[in-house]
Amino acid sequence: MKGIGKRLERVSRMGLSRRRMATVAPPRLFSYEEIKASVQEKHAIESVETAFGMLAKDKVDVPIPMHIGIDESPEAGPGDCHIKGGYIFGTKTWTVKLANVSFYKNLEKGLPPGSGIFVVIDATNGFPLAIFQENRYLTDLRTGAAGAVSVKHFAAKDHTKVCFLGTGMIAGAMARASSEVHKWTEAYCYGLDEKMTQKFCDEMEGQLGFPFKVCKSAEEAVSSSDVIFTQTPASKTVLEYEWLKPHATIIASGSDQSTKNEIPIDVMAKSKMVCDLVRQCSKVGELRTALEAGVMKESDVYAEIGDVVNGKPGREGDELILVDLTGTGAQDAAIGQVAWEVLSKS
Repeated sequence: MKGIGKRLERVSRMGLSRRRMATVAPPRLFSYEEIKASVQEKHAIESVETAFGMLAKDKVDVPIPMHIGIDESPEAGPGDCHIKGGYIFGTKTWTVKLANVSFYKNLEKGLPPGSGIFVVIDATNGFPLAIFQENRYLTDLRTGAAGAVSVKHFAAKDHTKVCFLGTGMIAGAMARASSEVHKWTEAYCYGLDEKMTQKFCDEMEGQLGFPFKVCKSAEEAVSSSDVIFTQTPASKTVLEYEWLKPHATIIASGSDQSTKNEIPIDVMAKSKMVCDLVRQCSKVGELRTALEAGVMKESDVYAEIGDVVNGKPGREGDELILVDLTGTGAQDAAIGQVAWEVLSKS
């Protein structure tokens, strides 16, 4: 009877605890406008660089991304949903991010082709602190920050001519963030839609203060540049080895699922290749194509970005360098934490 009494007492205490937990405040909701007005490149770059360093030390719990394809039908689509997240050891929050992309029919309705939310959760008790209706702004910001970290560690200071293949939102994020850490003198841009590319060039030149040129071909843009950003949804390669300067740095962020491929396998095989996360790049990044073709093994990858952040040499001379960016949950955890720190004070 004494044992039964103790169990009843324990159940009673649990019931009281549950009733107390029900009083926890609901998560705060932040709009796209609030987020964009408050969280900037300067907040993202340092936090993402630190996250890469922690990732390389195995101090980030980051699962392989989940992908949901919304095939086109009379009722829905086409579009894609990417779910990522992670927790960085020792931080006060963890983050889950849902990004909806490639809903191109939205343009006919006057809507953007993508949307997204971040859920930031208190790492001390597991309760959600905030929901960020960021519509991919934070995703683009943390992607641009990864590009900036790559430029910082792999582009020489005298490599001042930059190329953008693909001139959408990610290209703008890369241009703005990389300009925080590197002085560009000229930009060469190519996209399939010349009007869109001209608009991109006009906007970026106005914001960043150096000339942006619309190129007639990808070859013209690549061959003119020291650093090449590729950010397209291409399933066929977007450049050729012969177009590249011997010292070029390629920062490829377009491939984030197994149907995409921007970089030729011969370029990968001849490059000092760096990945944001090897085990992820091997499945959904550029590396996947080289592995499938048998021209590389995972052990041929020079380093993960975090290894270089933590002290391994980055650029050592005039070598060709390729950085494979697939986007990691560590970046989402980092930008979620810093966004909460900034916005929770408002």
